[in-house]
Amino acid sequence: MKFTNTITIERPPATVFAYLANLENLPRWNYALSETRQLTPGPPGVGTRYLQTRTIPVHSEESLEITELVPDQKLTVSGTLSSLPAVLTYTLEAVDGGVILTNTVNLQPSGPSKLLAPIAAGRIKSAVAANLAALKQLLEQTPH
Repeated sequence: MKFTNTITIERPPATVFAYLANLENLPRWNYALSETRQLTPGPPGVGTRYLQTRTIPVHSEESLEITELVPDQKLTVSGTLSSLPAVLTYTLEAVDGGVILTNTVNLQPSGPSKLLAPIAAGRIKSAVAANLAALKQLLEQTPH
């Protein structure tokens, strides 16, 4: 189950990418998370692992790992979201005055969750769009 959301953020690609690549920032713009903590030392890169605490729809802990990082262009994160295996890709395209951020979410349900996935997909896509709007607002309010 795959879906995409796109948003334009009026900030330089490097600024947007640096904020995205530090997954500890996630709870600042994703209302369903209370904490994301880096488990491996050093700056974010391929292989960097995180543990995050989700509060919505239910309280849970999730593992994430950066699996692809192309500075200022692409970030791919694999892990679990609400107990569903997932791959999240953020692609940045520089445009005049900012960046077009495309977020692709690929949820990989199995077993009984396959039956519920189509029903949940619309709600998840809407929630992700709301989170991206929060990210846009947060980054655009930050002084240049």
